[in-house]
Amino acid sequence: MKLGVMNRSGRVSGLLRAVVATVSACTLSASLIGCASHAGKQAATDPKLDIDAIYFGGDILTMRDTPEPEYVEAIAVDEGKIVFAGSKAQAMSMQSASTQLIDLSGKTLLPGFIDGHSHFINSITMGGQANVYAAPFGPGNTKQGIIDAIKKLQADRNIPKGEIIMAYGYDDSIFPDGSKLTAADLDPHFPDNPVLVQHVSLHGAVLNTAAFKKFNITADTPVPPGGVMVLKPGTREPEGLLMEGSYLPIFGQLPKPSGAALSQAFKEGQMIYAAAGVTTAQEGSTQRGDISLLMGARDRGDLFIDVVAFPFITEFDYARQKIPTDQWTKYNNRLKFGGIKITCDGSPQGRTAFFTTPYLQGGPGGEKNWRGEPTFPVPMLWNMMKRVYDANLPMIIHANGDAAIDVVIEGHKRALGDRASGDHRTGIIHCQFVRPDQLKSIKELNLIPSFYTEHTYFFADAHIANRGLEQASFISPLKTASDMGIKFANHTDFNVAPLDQLFVAWTAVNREMREGGVLGEAERVSPFVALKALTIYPAYWYREETSKGSLESGKLADLVILSANPLKVPPMGIKDIKVVETIKEGRTIYHAN
Repeated sequence: MKLGVMNRSGRVSGLLRAVVATVSACTLSASLIGCASHAGKQAATDPKLDIDAIYFGGDILTMRDTPEPEYVEAIAVDEGKIVFAGSKAQAMSMQSASTQLIDLSGKTLLPGFIDGHSHFINSITMGGQANVYAAPFGPGNTKQGIIDAIKKLQADRNIPKGEIIMAYGYDDSIFPDGSKLTAADLDPHFPDNPVLVQHVSLHGAVLNTAAFKKFNITADTPVPPGGVMVLKPGTREPEGLLMEGSYLPIFGQLPKPSGAALSQAFKEGQMIYAAAGVTTAQEGSTQRGDISLLMGARDRGDLFIDVVAFPFITEFDYARQKIPTDQWTKYNNRLKFGGIKITCDGSPQGRTAFFTTPYLQGGPGGEKNWRGEPTFPVPMLWNMMKRVYDANLPMIIHANGDAAIDVVIEGHKRALGDRASGDHRTGIIHCQFVRPDQLKSIKELNLIPSFYTEHTYFFADAHIANRGLEQASFISPLKTASDMGIKFANHTDFNVAPLDQLFVAWTAVNREMREGGVLGEAERVSPFVALKALTIYPAYWYREETSKGSLESGKLADLVILSANPLKVPPMGIKDIKVVETIKEGRTIYHAN
């Protein structure tokens, strides 16, 4: 079925694509739900079928969950789905006069990347924030670099007095002199604006004095269990950094676009994902206001990639009121509420992850014999898990330190009893400092880790200083997990780190440290395994393995075209591969200039 008129480049024009997407929504929905096997069989046996497009002329890597990589010569796409994957000759026999013949010209075709964990909702605000990532992704290696970036944002956007100014990507482990950003550093430059510089972990932020006033944070503000408020030496006055439970109330109050600007903000946010080859994104900790924002985008038809949202556990009752029971885990106009998110601990680089042994450097506020703390008291965390399981909902649980992972494993068993090893597909987000014995339990219980190998690059020195070389070398142990037959994802935790799936794969394959050297050479994996963690494995985790994650007849035509094959370039060259084009259900949503 032809859905539009092609321009001279052979692609449907952007305007016509939008019209087509609206007019054919019902047709596409029906196709996605009920026609997968029929379409595949018909395409393979009926050469007169009116095929939309045929891709050929490059490496077409299916990413099926096979022991070794598998290639096909061509794929045929019709009505947003793959209807054939196999020989070029057989694919070409299906073409009609209106079929697009897309020659890859030596480039590589893969299934679209599936996000293993990020914070999609943050993408809609990033255009209005200062990037203070450390090099090579930003200017944040020094305090002055951070201040200059915020000043530039203030000037470029003509931010008036009294309006909040935000930045993202502050890494307090990178300063060469070991100093930290404080309110005193920010106040002279921004006396009339609240300034909030988000910690790279997304578990905290540095506030200036005006921001403390805006959010009513004073010397009398209590620190909740699991919260961190760094104080000025010898006082009860906040110095600047708030983490975990002390930051969560502020996080929920942060401004979001509204009115006419909201649709544009959603478009710009999705383009960040599309430019990275991502066709399915995760919203990994959805707050109350964000639930409404996402539903609004869904109802307006603003979403052109799939978004899987996990409302935060504090919004459990509200989310269940807003989302009818039979609508959970099902897409509605590209939005799926995939389950509930629970946070068990903090970040290892921020020294708020929960461990069984003390940090070598003490706590973030100078605490001695510091092991970190759970975000909520352990009995409360176990009760949270049981409530989610009792509601028959999936969940993802943030756990970085080994003590936090112990809490998750025990809570899973307590809540489910003799059903603990069933097909629940509960995800452990980050799961970085997992022990070998815990991996055995994860395998037995069918839990799914979403690892974070980018820490081997960005935070290697901090982890070695905090945890010692031996334990740091085993973070995100993809090789051990793969050898055990564990399915896992890998992720950016965007906007903790930039959204760059090829860089994620590069870190999994090489485990190179930013400062030089390799962290945990024994845990390196092959490029094929690294790509599985970005495609077929997260598809399985989301229970979408029959529709996404590999190039097979009957699956969605969610595709990414790369400038080179990650399996064939030198391992150190994987990060230099570019996303050339991203295709969602047969429609181009991103094309590199």
